[in-house]
Amino acid sequence: MAKTAKFDRQQVIDLATNLYWQKGFHATSMRNLQDEIDMRPGSIYAAFGNKDGLFKETLKNYTDAGIAQITKCLDMHDSPLEALKAFVRFQVIDSKEAAPSGLCMLTKTIGELTSDNQELIELTKSHLSQITGTFAKVIAQAQECGELSNVKSCDELANYLQVQITGLRTFSKVNLNNEQLALMIEEVFTHYPFNV
Repeated sequence: MAKTAKFDRQQVIDLATNLYWQKGFHATSMRNLQDEIDMRPGSIYAAFGNKDGLFKETLKNYTDAGIAQITKCLDMHDSPLEALKAFVRFQVIDSKEAAPSGLCMLTKTIGELTSDNQELIELTKSHLSQITGTFAKVIAQAQECGELSNVKSCDELANYLQVQITGLRTFSKVNLNNEQLALMIEEVFTHYPFNV
């Protein structure tokens, strides 16, 4: 009979995600992981292959959580545009106290890794593309119902939105005024290129 894992895999990945998100890939040691997820190195290697293998799972976990949050916002709002705004507010304002880092984990990873970690860089880019692609689908819905201008393609607007979220999350680390942040988020959607 095959042995079954004596740990909750998703819980381990969630804990590791928060640790990697907080410290970054290089600053997270095997000892840090061992302490955080309460597993011995041998068990980590058996379950995930190595530190890189676990990191790959955390990147997917982070991406899946982001897409799930977009879906939740869509479920809570009849308007695709309002769903997008709600997602951005969540990312920039609502989660900034609870998140392990004020920066997007994927963006932080891209900024940290070097060509020595090219496989991880490519994987992170792929996950960023998944999220941007999800934005594009919601933007297309907003364009179809006349909430957003269609002068720019949904892909162009999705890329622009990704850049705006990254900038706003960085700005929120130095500006704690949530009312100002909320106003800035609103302005993203009321000015060029969203509305012309």
